Amino acid sequence: MKRIALLLFLVSSFLCFSQEKYTTESDIYYYEEKSIDAYQNERCVLDIYYPENKKDFATIVWFHGGGITGGKKELPEALKNKGYAIIGVNYRLSPKVKAPKFIEDSAAAVAWAFNNISKYGGNPSTIFVSGHSAGGYLAAMIGLDKKYLKAHNIDANKIAGLIPFSAQTITHFTVRAEKGIPEKQPTIDEYAPLFHVRNDAPPTLLITGDRELEMLGRYEENAYLMRMMKVVGHKDTRLLELDGYNHGMAEPAFPLLLNEVRRILDLKKA
Repeated sequence: MKRIALLLFLVSSFLCFSQEKYTTESDIYYYEEKSIDAYQNERCVLDIYYPENKKDFATIVWFHGGGITGGKKELPEALKNKGYAIIGVNYRLSPKVKAPKFIEDSAAAVAWAFNNISKYGGNPSTIFVSGHSAGGYLAAMIGLDKKYLKAHNIDANKIAGLIPFSAQTITHFTVRAEKGIPEKQPTIDEYAPLFHVRNDAPPTLLITGDRELEMLGRYEENAYLMRMMKVVGHKDTRLLELDGYNHGMAEPAFPLLLNEVRRILDLKKA
């Protein structure tokens, strides 16, 4: 009898989940006012995918990779149909702009999420920020250096969780190239997430590929960030290494992202 009841419960849950509908809105300009710069107006847009007829859902803001020189906004399939909103963000690219313009764009997009997600039914207290490679770097920068969101009157500590995938935690190689610094010369300055370690940052889950297969020293950069966050007293920084996966480790990392979202949401309910 217990098995039948459990089966009926699982079938009912599946039917409810599968019947949930989602809407996508595209190319929303995320700065408060249009710019006289045509390139900014073209690139500074986002897409939002969200559940219909649902309230207080969490949101995952996702920044694409591409070395800050390429790529475009995306709504990862692995994150869809999970009960969350997904926001895929475009930002301006080098060499058309230089640092910190792309970081400022990322902060403006996250500020848009805080200011607008309730209009779609979402909860502004459960906004997560993630991204792969360059996108992970941007997520870490705006989550750790509070000045970028402060420019929009948003406290970066209100981010529910930072979950960068294979992020540079030293100064990004594109930013270094802008300054004439070689790709293999490590630098930690104001454009490095490591420069901004602090004990009051949002919960942070760092995910990389295999240390022997990743780009340059990507695992070790993240291991150093984790260690320094712990040294300054942060209580919720973790690092996961995906054995056997190289820099293209996003697909196996998405379930870990979703697990982290659920973990933090459960903590907020407790």
